[in-house]
Amino acid sequence: MVIRMRHTRSHTKNRRSHHALKAPTLATCSNCGAQHRPHHMCLECGFYKGRQVMDLAGAKANREARKQAKKDAIAAQAESIAPTEAAAVSQAEAPETKEEK
Repeated sequence: MVIRMRHTRSHTKNRRSHHALKAPTLATCSNCGAQHRPHHMCLECGFYKGRQVMDLAGAKANREARKQAKKDAIAAQAESIAPTEAAAVSQAEAPETKEEK
């Protein structure tokens, strides 16, 4: 059944008084002292409850290696297409490397 009565502004605001956002609760990492969500791994060092769950440094190195391999493959493919187009692709990639630094 649909209620056909209009709600007053005060009634609507009273209902919405519980819609406020609350600050998240945070725990302190016992290894590095960084703040993280409770019952979750620390995103700074990869530790949870005093033991290392994930090697974040190794994961970052693997990600960088994958990105570099992909860039090399794209450059090699561009060179095989045509030398003039390869020069245009290499010039287009040059400003991106300057922005990353």
